[in-house]
Amino acid sequence: MVDVDRVLDEAGLKNPHVREYVTYWAGITEPDRVEVVNASDDARLVAEALEAGELFPAGEGRYYSRSYFKDTARSEERTIVATSKPDDRGVYNNWRDAEEMTAGQLERMRGQSKGKTMYVVPYLMAPPGSPLEQYAAGVELTDNRPVVLHMIRMARVGTHHLDDLADPATFVRAVHVTGDLENLGQGTPDDQRYFVTVADQRTILHFGSSYGGNALLGKIAHGLRQACYDGRASGVFLAEQFMLLGITDKQTGQKWHVCGGFPSASGKTNLAMTLAPDAMGDRYHVDFYGDDIAWLWVNQDDGRVYGMNPEFGVFGVAKDTNELTNPTALDSIAEGSGAIFTNVAYNPDTHEVWWEGRTPEPPVDVTGWEDWKGDRIAERDEGDLSPWAHPNSRFTTTLANVPNVADDFEAPAGVPIDAIIFGGRTRDREPLVRAITDLAEGVYDGLTLGAEATFAADGLDGQLRYDPMSMRPFLAYGEGDYAAHWLEIIGAATDPPIFAHVNWFQKDPDDGHFLWPGYRENLRPLLWLVRHKDGEVAGRETPVGTIPTLEELDLTGLDIPTEDLDRILGLDLDRWRQEMGFREEHLQQFDRLPEAIWNAHRRVAQALDEA
Repeated sequence: MVDVDRVLDEAGLKNPHVREYVTYWAGITEPDRVEVVNASDDARLVAEALEAGELFPAGEGRYYSRSYFKDTARSEERTIVATSKPDDRGVYNNWRDAEEMTAGQLERMRGQSKGKTMYVVPYLMAPPGSPLEQYAAGVELTDNRPVVLHMIRMARVGTHHLDDLADPATFVRAVHVTGDLENLGQGTPDDQRYFVTVADQRTILHFGSSYGGNALLGKIAHGLRQACYDGRASGVFLAEQFMLLGITDKQTGQKWHVCGGFPSASGKTNLAMTLAPDAMGDRYHVDFYGDDIAWLWVNQDDGRVYGMNPEFGVFGVAKDTNELTNPTALDSIAEGSGAIFTNVAYNPDTHEVWWEGRTPEPPVDVTGWEDWKGDRIAERDEGDLSPWAHPNSRFTTTLANVPNVADDFEAPAGVPIDAIIFGGRTRDREPLVRAITDLAEGVYDGLTLGAEATFAADGLDGQLRYDPMSMRPFLAYGEGDYAAHWLEIIGAATDPPIFAHVNWFQKDPDDGHFLWPGYRENLRPLLWLVRHKDGEVAGRETPVGTIPTLEELDLTGLDIPTEDLDRILGLDLDRWRQEMGFREEHLQQFDRLPEAIWNAHRRVAQALDEA
C-alpha cells in the first residue's frame, strides 16, 4: 500500500481537500506508486518516457507517440454529462443521472492502476490572477505518463496553483484511468469506456482511453464542459469552443480582438494562427491568443465583454498543416520546441515525421517509414494507398512557441472583445461576411451555425449539420437555457461586441473553384467588420445582416475576378428561404428556447419573404 501522506508531505502539498481526494482515489485505483507533478519535472519525465518506449525522438527536442489503434479520437457517444437535475438534459449533452454514472465509474476504475504510478497533476486553466481563477483550478489524477507530458504543455501545472485558493475545496476533481485498452470492447455492445463530467459536483471521471480530449482532462472536460456548466451556475461567464486573435493597425496603433466558433473543418485553427497577407503586412499585425477555447465575461468597470484563452498550449490537427495553410503552426512545432506528435507517420531510423498534406506527396524513399499503426510502409501491398498518418493525428506545443503569440496572452484581465464571429463551411447561400448588430439575432445565428453536409455522405444535399456556437459536443446543459445564458451575459454589456457570420468556402457552381482564396486573406473581411463596428464603413443592409460593398473591402494586392466578388458579396434569397425551414426544425428540438430567439427567427424569415 502506497504511503500517500508521505508522498504528499514530500511534495509540499498541504491543501487538506486535495490530500483527501488523492488518498481516496489511490484507494480505489490501487496504484503501486504516487507522484506529484510540477512543470519543472518535464525533462525528467520525457527521459523516463523515452527509456520506457512511451515516446520516441522526432528530431532535436521533439517527440513522437503512438496510441492504441482503436483509441485515436474523442468518442461522443461514450461522453456523458451527468448531474442530479434532469432539467440539465439537452439534445446534445448525453445527460445521465450523476449517482448512476459515478457508481458505474467507480466499479470500472477499481484496481485498474495496479502496477502503475498515479500521477497527481495540479493545474490552472487561466492566467494566475484572472477574475475567473476560482473556476480554473483542478487536479488531474492519471496513470499515464505521456498524458502528464501533454498536460504540462496544455495547462499551467504546479502545486503552487493550489496554495492560495480562496476556498481550498474549490477545485475540479479530475480522474483519468487508462484501462486495458486492448480489451475494452471499443465500438461493440460491450464497450466499457465512459468519459463522464459530473458537472454539478465539479468532478470528471474518464475511463478507457489515453488519447487527447479523453485523457487531457484540463482541456475539453474542464475547459469546455465543466466550465460551460460553471458559467451558467455562477451567472458570471461563458465557456466556448472559440478561437481568439488580435489585429493591430500599426499606422494608427488601434487594436481589435475577435473571437468565434467554427464547426470541424471550417478553418478555425488556420484563422486563429493567421498572419497578415504580404500586401498588408507593413500596416497590420495579427496576434495569436488561442485556437480552441475562450472564456468570456463582462468587465463591470467599462461595460465591455472580455475574453481569455484558458489553455497554455495548442493541440492541433496535423492533417493538411503546411507552409501555405498554416506556417505559424509549423514554426510552433520546430525542433527544440518540445512538441509531441501523435499518430502521424514516423521514421525511427531518421526520427522524421510526416502527415497527409505536409507536402504534396509522401517521401519518395519509404525506407524505415512506419504508418500511424506502426506498420512498415515498404511492406504494404502494391496499390495500398491508405493514409500514412491518422486523419486525427495531432501535435501538442505550448503557446509560447507560437511565433506571433500576443505579448499579453497571459494578462490576468483578459482582452476586450470587439467582434464575435461564427463560420461554417457552405458552398453557396452564405456570403463572405455579414454583420449582425442585434443581440438576439446574433445569438440566433450562433445557435443555427453549421457546416454543409454532402449528398454522398448524408443524403442532405445543401442542408447544414447544425452545431450551435460550435459547442455541440461540449454543451453541459439544455440548449434553451444555454441561449438564455448567452442573452444574459452579453446583454449585460453596455458596449457589446458586434456579431458576424463568415464563410471562406463558397464555390463556383459550374467548375467548383473556391471564390475566395482564404487563409491569410481572411484578415480582409475581419478588418471590414471591426471598421463597420467603429462606424467607418456602412455596408449594405440585407434581410440577414449587413454585407460589405465592393468598395469597402480592402483588396490591396489581391486579384479576384469581379464575377467571383459579386457572388461572395451577394445573397441568394431562394437558398436562404429554403434554409429558414431547416432552421425552424432545428430550433424546435430545444426546450425552453427564449422567446427572443424565436422572435429573431421570425424577423429574419419575414424580411426574406418581403425581399
